[in-house]
Amino acid sequence: MIDLRLLREDPELFRAGQRLRGESTEVVDDLLRADEERRSVTQRFEAVRAEQKSLGKQVAKSSGDERAALLARTKELAAEVKTAETAATEADQALRRAHLAVPNLVQDGVPAGGEDDFVVLREVGDIPSIENPKDHLELGEGLRAIDTERGAKVSGSRFYFLTGVGALLQLGLLQMAVQQAVEHGFTPSITPSLVRPEAMEGTGFLGSHASEVYRLEADDLFLVGTSEVALAAYHSNEILDLTTPERFAGWSTCYRREAGSHGKDVRGILRVHQFDKVEMFSFCRPEEATDEHLRLLAMEEEMLAKVEVPYRVIDVAAGDLGSSASRKLDCEAWVPSQQRYREVTSTSNCTTFQARRLNVRYRDEDGRPQTAATLNGTLATTRWLIPILENHQQPDGSVRVPKALQPFLGGRDVLEPTR
Repeated sequence: MIDLRLLREDPELFRAGQRLRGESTEVVDDLLRADEERRSVTQRFEAVRAEQKSLGKQVAKSSGDERAALLARTKELAAEVKTAETAATEADQALRRAHLAVPNLVQDGVPAGGEDDFVVLREVGDIPSIENPKDHLELGEGLRAIDTERGAKVSGSRFYFLTGVGALLQLGLLQMAVQQAVEHGFTPSITPSLVRPEAMEGTGFLGSHASEVYRLEADDLFLVGTSEVALAAYHSNEILDLTTPERFAGWSTCYRREAGSHGKDVRGILRVHQFDKVEMFSFCRPEEATDEHLRLLAMEEEMLAKVEVPYRVIDVAAGDLGSSASRKLDCEAWVPSQQRYREVTSTSNCTTFQARRLNVRYRDEDGRPQTAATLNGTLATTRWLIPILENHQQPDGSVRVPKALQPFLGGRDVLEPTR
């Protein structure tokens, strides 16, 4: 959630951010009113409580008519205190609801607009010249690497099996990602796939993204769509030593309902309900967040260079950020069968938005607790198999294995079709 003190000082800053996102500014004004109401009601509650305590001391020292009058007033105050306390509790709840409804402040320089209004920062690598390219599913079926037919038979649409070299390719990719993260000082972590509502709400996934989330109602648990959720909540209600940033590389299976995307990218494994991912996550001081964001992006680009696929980096427009992100930079890999770039990584600077919800703090130079900043970024995921297979395909349906991945596939430099 946003910093209320900054909102009080400069509400127009947040209204401008809403306009950049293409969203209503009413949520900002609603929060201002809720904040004012809560402070007013709280002052009233504290005043009657103070009078109640003062009268209690006077009653002990009084007698006769004075004591009777004080006791009568004490009885009246008890009712007033109860009413004021109820009002204060309701005002606290209203403030929290209004607070949760306001997305993060958009960082300076983020493009205005929606999904199609991104800015291309750079293109890297040469787009291969492939005559009549096969798509990843045709290649994967020929290699006996991807089986969507049996995935649908077992689990329904948008499920799949990775078999043989397909399974080895994904495992190798994720292992390479973890290996790289460890070399850069990240702590490897295998995270829970089920989390409590507080973790999901704290990371901002129960707002506009709630329809994407699987919920186990009987247990009041949620299946995560990214290990970002578990990693962000890892230090909830803690005060950290952030002399240097604390960095994790989380390996998890992820689940997404893909609500609202029916009929869109249904072929193959581009939009699926279950996939595996290695996610980077950083806790740092707010003043370090911009540099940390670029560090995560550089890690993603290093991985893309290892798998030898052409890609571009885009600055995502404000309307496509999601509620927690202040800025988001995506890497999109070239997909020959579609003759277009498709997202394979995303790294977001969430500033203090998530940490404020989850109460993750650190001590500054004067020993005072301050809210930490959080950032996340994809280092490898199942979707990467698409550009890897398609960009390295050969006319006979075989697929060249990028040199960095060969040790994870028994030294093979080419995957041969079996049919």
